[in-house]
Amino acid sequence: MSVDGDKPIRPAATVLLLRDHPAPPPGVPPLQVFLQRRVTRMAFAGGMTVFPGGGVDPADVPDAERWAGPDPADWAAAFGVTPEVAGQAVSAAVREVFEECGVLLAGPPGGQPGSLTARAPLWRRQLTAHSTSLTQILVDSGYVLRSDLLAPWAHWVTPPNEGRRYDTLFFAAALPAGQEADAHTTEAVEASWWHPADALAGGPALMPPTLLSLRDLTRFATTAEVLAACGERDLTPIHPTFRKDASSTYVILPDGSEHLVSP
Repeated sequence: MSVDGDKPIRPAATVLLLRDHPAPPPGVPPLQVFLQRRVTRMAFAGGMTVFPGGGVDPADVPDAERWAGPDPADWAAAFGVTPEVAGQAVSAAVREVFEECGVLLAGPPGGQPGSLTARAPLWRRQLTAHSTSLTQILVDSGYVLRSDLLAPWAHWVTPPNEGRRYDTLFFAAALPAGQEADAHTTEAVEASWWHPADALAGGPALMPPTLLSLRDLTRFATTAEVLAACGERDLTPIHPTFRKDASSTYVILPDGSEHLVSP
Protein backbone atom coordinates (compact mmCIF):
# COMPACT_ATOMS: atom_id res chain seq x y z
CA MET A 1 0.00 0.00 0.00
CA SER A 2 1.42 3.38 -1.02
CA VAL A 3 0.73 6.78 0.55
CA ASP A 4 0.01 10.11 -1.16
CA GLY A 5 0.07 12.85 1.46
CA ASP A 6 -1.68 11.48 4.54
CA LYS A 7 -4.00 9.11 2.68
CA PRO A 8 -3.02 5.50 1.99
CA ILE A 9 -3.64 4.23 -1.54
CA ARG A 10 -4.71 0.59 -1.63
CA PRO A 11 -3.91 -1.54 -4.70
CA ALA A 12 -7.02 -2.95 -6.39
CA ALA A 13 -8.21 -4.84 -9.46
CA THR A 14 -11.33 -4.51 -11.59
CA VAL A 15 -12.57 -6.77 -14.40
CA LEU A 16 -14.75 -5.94 -17.38
CA LEU A 17 -16.43 -9.34 -17.74
CA LEU A 18 -17.70 -9.65 -21.31
CA ARG A 19 -19.92 -11.91 -23.38
CA ASP A 20 -21.74 -11.85 -26.71
CA HIS A 21 -25.52 -12.04 -26.50
CA PRO A 22 -26.64 -15.02 -28.64
CA ALA A 23 -29.66 -13.16 -30.07
CA PRO A 24 -29.37 -9.39 -29.61
CA PRO A 25 -32.18 -7.09 -30.75
CA PRO A 26 -32.01 -6.05 -34.40
CA GLY A 27 -29.32 -3.46 -34.97
CA VAL A 28 -27.75 -3.94 -31.51
CA PRO A 29 -24.18 -5.29 -31.33
CA PRO A 30 -23.98 -8.56 -29.36
CA LEU A 31 -21.31 -7.30 -26.93
CA GLN A 32 -22.43 -7.17 -23.29
CA VAL A 33 -20.65 -6.38 -20.01
CA PHE A 34 -21.54 -7.51 -16.49
CA LEU A 35 -22.44 -4.71 -14.07
CA GLN A 36 -23.31 -4.72 -10.38
CA ARG A 37 -25.12 -2.11 -8.27
CA ARG A 38 -23.33 -1.95 -4.95
CA VAL A 39 -25.24 -1.88 -1.69
CA THR A 40 -25.61 1.65 -0.35
CA ARG A 41 -23.85 0.87 2.95
CA MET A 42 -20.54 0.11 1.22
CA ALA A 43 -17.79 2.46 2.41
CA PHE A 44 -16.61 3.07 -1.17
CA ALA A 45 -18.92 3.66 -4.15
CA GLY A 46 -22.05 2.69 -2.21
CA GLY A 47 -25.10 2.59 -4.48
CA MET A 48 -22.99 2.95 -7.62
CA THR A 49 -23.07 0.60 -10.59
CA VAL A 50 -19.61 -0.85 -11.21
CA PHE A 51 -17.67 -3.71 -12.76
CA PRO A 52 -16.68 -6.60 -10.47
CA GLY A 53 -13.53 -5.95 -8.49
CA GLY A 54 -12.03 -4.85 -5.21
CA GLY A 55 -8.95 -4.27 -3.16
CA VAL A 56 -5.93 -6.56 -3.15
CA ASP A 57 -5.82 -8.81 -0.08
CA PRO A 58 -2.65 -10.00 1.67
CA ALA A 59 -3.47 -13.54 0.51
CA ASP A 60 -3.43 -12.47 -3.17
CA VAL A 61 0.08 -13.83 -3.67
CA PRO A 62 0.76 -15.57 -7.01
CA ASP A 63 1.80 -19.22 -6.96
CA ALA A 64 4.06 -19.90 -9.94
CA GLU A 65 3.21 -23.61 -9.83
CA ARG A 66 -0.52 -22.87 -10.15
CA TRP A 67 -0.28 -20.20 -12.86
CA ALA A 68 -0.76 -20.44 -16.63
CA GLY A 69 -0.35 -17.60 -19.09
CA PRO A 70 1.58 -14.32 -18.91
CA ASP A 71 3.55 -14.19 -15.67
CA PRO A 72 3.74 -11.24 -13.23
CA ALA A 73 6.77 -9.83 -15.04
CA ASP A 74 4.79 -9.72 -18.31
CA TRP A 75 1.89 -7.95 -16.62
CA ALA A 76 4.33 -5.58 -14.93
CA ALA A 77 5.75 -4.60 -18.30
CA ALA A 78 2.25 -3.98 -19.67
CA PHE A 79 1.08 -1.77 -16.81
CA GLY A 80 4.38 -0.18 -15.86
CA VAL A 81 4.30 -1.48 -12.29
CA THR A 82 6.44 -3.93 -10.34
CA PRO A 83 6.01 -7.70 -10.82
CA GLU A 84 4.82 -7.93 -7.21
CA VAL A 85 2.06 -5.38 -7.78
CA ALA A 86 1.08 -6.93 -11.10
CA GLY A 87 0.97 -10.50 -9.79
CA GLN A 88 -1.13 -9.53 -6.81
CA ALA A 89 -3.53 -7.57 -9.01
CA VAL A 90 -4.04 -10.50 -11.40
CA SER A 91 -4.66 -12.82 -8.45
CA ALA A 92 -7.09 -10.32 -6.93
CA ALA A 93 -8.91 -9.95 -10.26
CA VAL A 94 -9.49 -13.70 -10.52
CA ARG A 95 -10.52 -13.95 -6.86
CA GLU A 96 -12.92 -10.99 -7.00
CA VAL A 97 -14.68 -12.24 -10.14
CA PHE A 98 -15.19 -15.62 -8.48
CA GLU A 99 -16.40 -14.11 -5.20
CA GLU A 100 -18.72 -11.54 -6.75
CA CYS A 101 -19.94 -13.29 -9.91
CA GLY A 102 -19.29 -17.01 -9.44
CA VAL A 103 -17.07 -17.06 -12.52
CA LEU A 104 -13.72 -18.81 -12.12
CA LEU A 105 -10.90 -17.86 -14.49
CA ALA A 106 -9.01 -21.04 -13.71
CA GLY A 107 -9.09 -24.65 -14.79
CA PRO A 108 -7.19 -27.90 -15.30
CA PRO A 109 -3.64 -27.51 -16.63
CA GLY A 110 -3.70 -27.50 -20.41
CA GLY A 111 -7.50 -27.35 -20.56
CA GLN A 112 -10.23 -24.75 -20.69
CA PRO A 113 -12.02 -23.56 -17.52
CA GLY A 114 -15.34 -25.06 -18.61
CA SER A 115 -18.27 -25.65 -16.28
CA LEU A 116 -17.62 -25.45 -12.56
CA THR A 117 -17.57 -28.51 -10.33
CA ALA A 118 -20.04 -29.17 -7.53
CA ARG A 119 -17.42 -27.92 -5.07
CA ALA A 120 -17.35 -24.42 -6.54
CA PRO A 121 -20.13 -22.97 -4.33
CA LEU A 122 -18.25 -24.15 -1.22
CA TRP A 123 -15.00 -22.59 -2.46
CA ARG A 124 -16.82 -19.35 -3.12
CA ARG A 125 -18.39 -19.24 0.35
CA GLN A 126 -15.00 -19.97 1.93
CA LEU A 127 -13.34 -17.18 -0.05
CA THR A 128 -16.05 -14.72 0.95
CA ALA A 129 -15.67 -15.76 4.59
CA HIS A 130 -11.87 -15.43 4.35
CA SER A 131 -11.49 -19.03 5.54
CA THR A 132 -9.43 -20.00 2.51
CA SER A 133 -7.43 -18.35 -0.25
CA LEU A 134 -7.52 -18.56 -4.02
CA THR A 135 -4.12 -20.26 -3.93
CA GLN A 136 -5.42 -22.95 -1.58
CA ILE A 137 -8.42 -23.54 -3.83
CA LEU A 138 -6.11 -23.96 -6.80
CA VAL A 139 -3.96 -26.43 -4.86
CA ASP A 140 -6.95 -28.44 -3.62
CA SER A 141 -8.62 -28.55 -7.04
CA GLY A 142 -5.48 -29.10 -9.10
CA TYR A 143 -6.44 -26.04 -11.16
CA VAL A 144 -4.17 -23.32 -12.47
CA LEU A 145 -4.97 -19.62 -12.58
CA ARG A 146 -5.48 -18.65 -16.23
CA SER A 147 -3.90 -15.23 -16.55
CA ASP A 148 -4.15 -15.60 -20.33
CA LEU A 149 -7.92 -15.16 -19.99
CA LEU A 150 -7.33 -11.58 -18.85
CA ALA A 151 -6.32 -8.62 -21.01
CA PRO A 152 -5.05 -5.20 -19.86
CA TRP A 153 -7.66 -2.45 -20.07
CA ALA A 154 -6.78 0.65 -17.97
CA HIS A 155 -5.07 1.97 -14.85
CA TRP A 156 -6.96 4.42 -12.61
CA VAL A 157 -5.91 6.14 -9.38
CA THR A 158 -8.60 7.57 -7.09
CA PRO A 159 -8.32 11.38 -6.66
CA PRO A 160 -6.88 12.79 -3.40
CA ASN A 161 -10.21 14.30 -2.33
CA GLU A 162 -11.84 10.86 -1.95
CA GLY A 163 -12.11 9.38 1.54
CA ARG A 164 -10.74 6.05 0.30
CA ARG A 165 -8.16 5.83 -2.45
CA TYR A 166 -7.31 2.96 -4.77
CA ASP A 167 -4.65 2.33 -7.39
CA THR A 168 -6.63 0.04 -9.67
CA LEU A 169 -5.54 -2.10 -12.59
CA PHE A 170 -8.45 -2.77 -14.95
CA PHE A 171 -8.66 -5.99 -16.96
CA ALA A 172 -11.03 -7.36 -19.59
CA ALA A 173 -12.06 -11.02 -19.76
CA ALA A 174 -14.53 -13.13 -21.71
CA LEU A 175 -17.06 -15.23 -19.81
CA PRO A 176 -15.75 -18.81 -20.04
CA ALA A 177 -17.94 -21.22 -21.98
CA GLY A 178 -20.15 -23.26 -19.67
CA GLN A 179 -20.14 -20.70 -16.85
CA GLU A 180 -22.71 -18.09 -15.81
CA ALA A 181 -22.32 -14.87 -13.86
CA ASP A 182 -24.74 -14.22 -11.02
CA ALA A 183 -25.64 -11.68 -8.33
CA HIS A 184 -25.03 -13.95 -5.33
CA THR A 185 -22.85 -11.53 -3.42
CA THR A 186 -23.44 -9.46 -0.30
CA GLU A 187 -21.77 -6.48 -1.94
CA ALA A 188 -24.41 -5.91 -4.64
CA VAL A 189 -28.17 -5.57 -4.60
CA GLU A 190 -28.48 -6.50 -8.25
CA ALA A 191 -26.31 -7.50 -11.18
CA SER A 192 -26.97 -8.20 -14.84
CA TRP A 193 -25.57 -8.12 -18.36
CA TRP A 194 -25.82 -4.82 -20.21
CA HIS A 195 -25.18 -3.70 -23.74
CA PRO A 196 -22.78 -0.79 -23.16
CA ALA A 197 -24.96 1.78 -24.94
CA ASP A 198 -27.98 0.72 -22.87
CA ALA A 199 -26.03 1.09 -19.63
CA LEU A 200 -25.02 4.59 -20.65
CA ALA A 201 -28.60 5.50 -21.52
CA GLY A 202 -30.33 3.48 -18.81
CA GLY A 203 -29.65 5.77 -15.90
CA PRO A 204 -27.56 3.72 -13.42
CA ALA A 205 -25.23 5.83 -11.27
CA LEU A 206 -21.74 5.26 -12.67
CA MET A 207 -18.24 5.93 -11.34
CA PRO A 208 -16.06 7.84 -13.84
CA PRO A 209 -13.90 4.78 -14.74
CA THR A 210 -17.08 2.77 -15.36
CA LEU A 211 -18.67 5.52 -17.41
CA LEU A 212 -15.65 6.10 -19.63
CA SER A 213 -14.99 2.37 -20.03
CA LEU A 214 -18.57 1.86 -21.18
CA ARG A 215 -18.10 4.66 -23.71
CA ASP A 216 -14.98 2.92 -24.96
CA LEU A 217 -16.85 -0.37 -25.25
CA THR A 218 -19.47 1.16 -27.55
CA ARG A 219 -16.79 1.22 -30.27
CA PHE A 220 -16.81 -2.58 -30.40
CA ALA A 221 -19.38 -5.09 -31.59
CA THR A 222 -18.05 -8.30 -30.04
CA THR A 223 -15.97 -9.60 -27.16
CA ALA A 224 -13.30 -10.76 -29.59
CA GLU A 225 -12.94 -7.22 -30.93
CA VAL A 226 -12.45 -5.83 -27.42
CA LEU A 227 -9.83 -8.38 -26.46
CA ALA A 228 -7.98 -7.93 -29.75
CA ALA A 229 -7.74 -4.18 -29.13
CA CYS A 230 -6.53 -4.44 -25.52
CA GLY A 231 -2.92 -4.78 -26.58
CA GLU A 232 -3.04 -1.29 -28.09
CA ARG A 233 -4.58 0.53 -25.14
CA ASP A 234 -2.82 3.35 -23.34
CA LEU A 235 -2.16 2.06 -19.81
CA THR A 236 -0.67 5.27 -18.45
CA PRO A 237 -2.10 5.77 -14.93
CA ILE A 238 -5.14 8.04 -15.02
CA HIS A 239 -5.28 10.59 -12.19
CA PRO A 240 -8.63 12.29 -12.77
CA THR A 241 -9.71 15.64 -11.41
CA PHE A 242 -13.18 17.14 -11.39
CA ARG A 243 -14.87 20.37 -12.35
CA LYS A 244 -18.37 21.43 -11.32
CA ASP A 245 -20.52 24.16 -12.70
CA ALA A 246 -24.01 25.20 -11.67
CA SER A 247 -25.66 22.06 -12.99
CA SER A 248 -23.09 19.44 -13.98
CA THR A 249 -19.96 17.58 -12.90
CA TYR A 250 -17.13 16.82 -15.32
CA VAL A 251 -14.15 14.49 -14.95
CA ILE A 252 -10.94 15.92 -16.38
CA LEU A 253 -8.39 13.42 -17.70
CA PRO A 254 -4.62 13.99 -17.91
CA ASP A 255 -4.89 14.89 -21.60
CA GLY A 256 -7.11 17.84 -20.65
CA SER A 257 -10.30 16.34 -22.06
CA GLU A 258 -13.46 16.87 -20.04
CA HIS A 259 -16.25 14.27 -19.80
CA LEU A 260 -19.69 14.82 -18.36
CA VAL A 261 -20.21 12.61 -15.31
CA SER A 262 -23.57 13.79 -14.01
CA PRO A 263 -26.00 16.43 -15.23
